[in-house]
Amino acid sequence: MLTIAVSKGRIYDEALPFLAEAGITPIDDPNTCRKLILQTTRADIQLVIIRATDVPTFVEYGAADLGIAGKDVLIEHGADCLYEPLDLNIARCKLMTAAAKDAPAPSGRIRVATKYVKTAQRYFAGLGIQAEIIKLYGSMELAPLVGLADCIVDLVDTGNTLRANGLEPRELIMRISSRLIVNKAAMKMKHQAVQSLINQFEQTLAAKNHDA
Repeated sequence: MLTIAVSKGRIYDEALPFLAEAGITPIDDPNTCRKLILQTTRADIQLVIIRATDVPTFVEYGAADLGIAGKDVLIEHGADCLYEPLDLNIARCKLMTAAAKDAPAPSGRIRVATKYVKTAQRYFAGLGIQAEIIKLYGSMELAPLVGLADCIVDLVDTGNTLRANGLEPRELIMRISSRLIVNKAAMKMKHQAVQSLINQFEQTLAAKNHDA
């Protein structure tokens, strides 16, 4: 039995074609049922539906053999203990700074609101900027508007949410996509099953790129 950890939402929806190519179709829809462990049309594979930020933890500790997680989550988690064999090129977006529209760039020490604390610290340290990082779990766009922070670090897709709240994207930190990750012990102990799945995903990616 292989267990694949994935978060419901955009990543799950865009991963479905890869799973389907490997004959993995969930029997239950996670959006309409309360089950957290989903059996699939392949008797040897099950899915666990968890928070996106928990996917690398489940895989690292062997609660899941494989997972699908955004690069933003992996960098923040610190994924040196995981194999990352494939960029699935799904759920693409950008990790950026954003600030109130037309606000001047702050001088001296700045305050930054984000849930990507480690990533933000590394980014501003690399620029030689002193930054106080304020961790928020949501409603990031509010922070500059109410004076909590000078700017935010967050994922940006279309930028519509920023603009609707009077903010604008500023500096690109990195481009984000979702990756396939593998537990190191599972790669050794279940090598044939894991490698077979990786090969199927690679074929799906190759066909998708050829069609594009």
